[in-house]
Amino acid sequence: MAKKPKKQKWDWEEDNDTVTSEEDSDQPTVKDSNGTPLANGDSVLLIKDLKVKGAGQTLKRGTVIKNIRLTSDPEEIDCRTSDIKGLVLRTEFVRKR
Repeated sequence: MAKKPKKQKWDWEEDNDTVTSEEDSDQPTVKDSNGTPLANGDSVLLIKDLKVKGAGQTLKRGTVIKNIRLTSDPEEIDCRTSDIKGLVLRTEFVRKR
């Protein structure tokens, strides 16, 4: 009985046996400035004063923004405040409340 030769695994071959949960989801993982995952409907807190272009206002550090929506870009979230509608914020300036 002859032994089968071992199959060598090369660097360019992919291991299709393991599937990560990130590949299963259709949206990329969105994380705040601390690395905490964000989801639709979460509340976030601003960690820095932000000047809003076109509105002539400054959002102060510590402002709570409720009911965020995730966008197709994992570095941006869509939200609104009492004064500004249709606001897009970078995730590097918020943390989950």
